[in-house]
Amino acid sequence: MELLVPLLLVLCTSVAGQVNPVPARAGFPHEYPGIPNGSFSPAWQSYYEVTDSLPNVTFSLPHSYAGSIPVNRPGHPNDTLFFWGFDRQGANGSLANASSTDPWLLWLNGGPGSSSMIGLFTEHGPIHVLANNTLVPNGFSWTNLVDAIYVDQPVGTGFSTADATGFIADEDQMADDFLGFLSNLVKIFPGLSTRPLYLTGESYAGTYIPYITKGIFSTPNPPVNLRKIAIGDGAIGSLSVFEELPALNVIETYPQIINYDPDVFNYFKEQEHLCGFDLNLTYPQQGGNFPTLNIVEPSEGSASFVQLFATGRKSWLQTIANKYYAQSSASGLESRDLTPEVRLEKREQWKRDLTGRANGTIDPFYGCFLFDEITDYAVNFSFPWNQGEFDVYDIPDGTGPEPNLDPFVFLNDNQTRAALHAPTSVDWEYSVNYPFGPADNSSPNEFGDPSVEPMAFLTELASNASARNVSMVFYSGNDDSLVNHRGTEVVIQNMTFGGIQGFTRPPSTPWFNDDGSFAGIVHQERNVTYVLFQGAGHLVAQWQPAAALTFLRDFVLGSNETGLVTGSTVVGGENATFANDVLPGGNEFFFGSSSTAGTTTVPLATQQSWASFLATAIATSSQSGSASTPSQSGNSARSIVANMPITLVAMSVAVLIVSLL
Repeated sequence: MELLVPLLLVLCTSVAGQVNPVPARAGFPHEYPGIPNGSFSPAWQSYYEVTDSLPNVTFSLPHSYAGSIPVNRPGHPNDTLFFWGFDRQGANGSLANASSTDPWLLWLNGGPGSSSMIGLFTEHGPIHVLANNTLVPNGFSWTNLVDAIYVDQPVGTGFSTADATGFIADEDQMADDFLGFLSNLVKIFPGLSTRPLYLTGESYAGTYIPYITKGIFSTPNPPVNLRKIAIGDGAIGSLSVFEELPALNVIETYPQIINYDPDVFNYFKEQEHLCGFDLNLTYPQQGGNFPTLNIVEPSEGSASFVQLFATGRKSWLQTIANKYYAQSSASGLESRDLTPEVRLEKREQWKRDLTGRANGTIDPFYGCFLFDEITDYAVNFSFPWNQGEFDVYDIPDGTGPEPNLDPFVFLNDNQTRAALHAPTSVDWEYSVNYPFGPADNSSPNEFGDPSVEPMAFLTELASNASARNVSMVFYSGNDDSLVNHRGTEVVIQNMTFGGIQGFTRPPSTPWFNDDGSFAGIVHQERNVTYVLFQGAGHLVAQWQPAAALTFLRDFVLGSNETGLVTGSTVVGGENATFANDVLPGGNEFFFGSSSTAGTTTVPLATQQSWASFLATAIATSSQSGSASTPSQSGNSARSIVANMPITLVAMSVAVLIVSLL
């Protein structure tokens, strides 16, 4: 098999300059002057109160509290969680108000091993950091609406501490630790024990939050009054569900990734079918739960790739900067070093080589790692990514390097540490390689986490949630390719809630910003809400801060009924163009660097030509035969794939080692 010139690809998986994870490190909390004696009580509020000035903060912040609180794990007194909690803007003292009945919110980032200060400083906290380390107020802070507490967890993450043997072994232990933290927190702030709690987070918090919720439900007298959970771009399913299965959806959302090329689209559509990723979503879902999706591994490639796959896929002990690995070549060229003429020639060769293999076989070089193959194609052949980097968290962003939005300098300033009662034994880190239990390669999870994905118990969780009047919200950014929204939709359709499997109607109701502009799609049924954001990446509130604040007000804290199924109707109506699982992305893309970024747009004629192709392709597919599609179907064309004589000669090998924020 003829190979294209292999390329060493070092792609950025960062969101706005995410730094590489560092090794986890043991630490211990610091006791500052004025620490009270005895067990936790409201007397500790004054100790945790943030009263000292913060360096380079020239604007007012909501009244806040911060510091380390133990998790009560026996034998591990240095295992603590760090929190920074803010009163609602203009409601000074609201966290400490023992008689309040107002809601309060907890926020968790993911990783595993990423600090929740990421959400505070780059998304919806009252203080934001810019690329030059300047600190600015955030007019769209969620603290405008609610008391909010940001928690670094699990132990050993961010400013949270753990002794050398105190890191969590699995998610059940994580949940136990978190409940231990909560039991101490409500002793300090007693009103929080009865006020309605909104537990929120994103990415790998899609694993944390269901386990914490399960822990709360299984505790006879839980320390908090959980009212709602909200998970954004969450890792609630397996790797195959949240990353590989949606690969074709990523292309359909942004066909610029494949240069609007019908041949390439047809190739990936066939591969999706061969890998079993073209699940047919029906409303309600028929036929029981979806089959287990087992990723077919590559069968060809160098020995070094096979070894890397065996160790790399199941271990997160790699740097994020080396997300993709390709076979080295004699030339050692990077994709951007190739001239446009050479790159075009290579692309045409890639397409010609599609005709040399027997029809109906999985590509032996990539196997069913379609997401890797798609992004590999983009950085070799598609502008703007072949000129910069592919940001898996925000598809239109091809800039490289990106702006570095990192509060490392501010948080590790000694003045900041003292004001926040932060530990001095460790530096705050954006993200660490989290060491779940004994390090080995036997974990079924690519991050080393031995716990089963929440998708396996969501039906039971939903049943218990309904019995306790706890609502569930899932939301996604349409521009997130790593944890694409289709994976979330598959998880919902695989889950039984309110006695029915999945939604009974496809999500297709538009919702709007306060200025009347289109914000995305919303759907609500039987205590479950799903929201899709237009123009947002993995960190929704970073890209769409106004829409995120509206979402918090209306669909998390509030009870906006837009998208709610009531009998045979849906509040706000249904738009048939939104019912096919694909919300078209924007036509503007970014290139250059953080300091010299430019934009480019897709010509209207290209967009129209592509729309015509898709209409024909779907019609042809539908006429070639179909699986049964009871009731309403959101993607009947996905279940039918025409026979196509296609092969692929791989250009490089891509192995995902990624951190979920």
